[in-house]
Amino acid sequence: MKKTLVLALCAAVAIPAFAGAAAAGPIERACNRSDRASTSRGLCSCIQQVANETLRRGDQSRAAGFFKNPEKAHKVWMSQSRSDDAFWERYKAFGAQAEARCKG
Repeated sequence: MKKTLVLALCAAVAIPAFAGAAAAGPIERACNRSDRASTSRGLCSCIQQVANETLRRGDQSRAAGFFKNPEKAHKVWMSQSRSDDAFWERYKAFGAQAEARCKG
């Protein structure tokens, strides 16, 4: 009986922890992996919440790449294509909202 109770308690604690990790979006994962000194799990989670509200899923994946390679962002910013311009406008709006909401 004690063994069953202990296993149930372990499962009750472990399952939400794994579910939260699995639910992290691409920006949150990239943010958490970044080597910036000012990042925290709470900050990365907040940024992902804003991304969920302001960016398409594909935009989120694209923006997540900027954490690892900021040169990608510069190339998009300098691009002359309509699709890159539209993405950049969405990305700027996301950045402004994330800064306002998540700066703590």
